[in-house]
Amino acid sequence: MNAQIETIISEMGKRIGAKSGLGGTMKFDFGADGSVFIDGASEPNAVSSGDGKSADCTITLSLETFQRLVTRTLDPTIAFMQGKLKVAGDMGLAMKLAPLLGRG
Repeated sequence: MNAQIETIISEMGKRIGAKSGLGGTMKFDFGADGSVFIDGASEPNAVSSGDGKSADCTITLSLETFQRLVTRTLDPTIAFMQGKLKVAGDMGLAMKLAPLLGRG
């Protein structure tokens, strides 16, 4: 597994915690670099590799775009409008994620 993906899984797990309130599953798809799966429906919540898993909401973006979002050098709305971030499935679930990751 890509070292960056392992770091994202670890850090996201800390931020999400055992009870995120998401109430669904999310997947960050980084293309050939891999993916991250957030199970916000089970208790405790879990963050793991997303390879081979489907989710209620899938966010497709590059690792570079993800890093820019996390460091707040790119606004999620602008990334979406520019096509750098694509959301498939439950958009409401994607909106719940921002405050959990410190963007709210």
